[in-house]
Amino acid sequence: MRSSGDGTANGPYPLHGSTSDPTTDTVGYRGPTACAAAGITYRQLDYWARTGLVEPSVRPAKGSGSQRLYSFRDVVFLKIVKRFLDTGVALQNIRAAVQHLRGRGVRDLERMTLMSDGATVYECSSPDEVVDLLQGGQGIFGIAVGVVWRDVEAALSQLHGERVDTGETLIGHNPADELARRRRDRAV
Repeated sequence: MRSSGDGTANGPYPLHGSTSDPTTDTVGYRGPTACAAAGITYRQLDYWARTGLVEPSVRPAKGSGSQRLYSFRDVVFLKIVKRFLDTGVALQNIRAAVQHLRGRGVRDLERMTLMSDGATVYECSSPDEVVDLLQGGQGIFGIAVGVVWRDVEAALSQLHGERVDTGETLIGHNPADELARRRRDRAV
């Protein structure tokens, strides 16, 4: 992964305020939920976890029957990997890009655009960098990470999460989900 800017990593991912916020580190998402939000199959999710491409950072699998738990940030990475694969970027380059993204802070991710020519992935953190890359004839397509972030946030807000500390199921806000509405009404 090449950086066209001079951005630096901001360290660990900070905790956000409320537990209903899908981006908090106190909320995790099981495999089927992560798949639905990222638009991937469970087989892809399992393979990527076993090969270390995108591993669950909240709770890894510990033997048969255990449930992996993915963070919001993990789900964003899953969706980015999916978009790269859909455009034909080599898995080796995707792996390098994901490794690079893991070291970036939230603010960096939200304003970052990933560009690729199919062989190399470039990080652009300003519109000028995107233009420079395109003028150089290197960029073919781009992924605005902030847009992916908001897409995943919207998807997860309608799906179920799990509190990391208590294991309590957090029911997403999906007006069409009759079962979730009944559970929520019963809990009150």
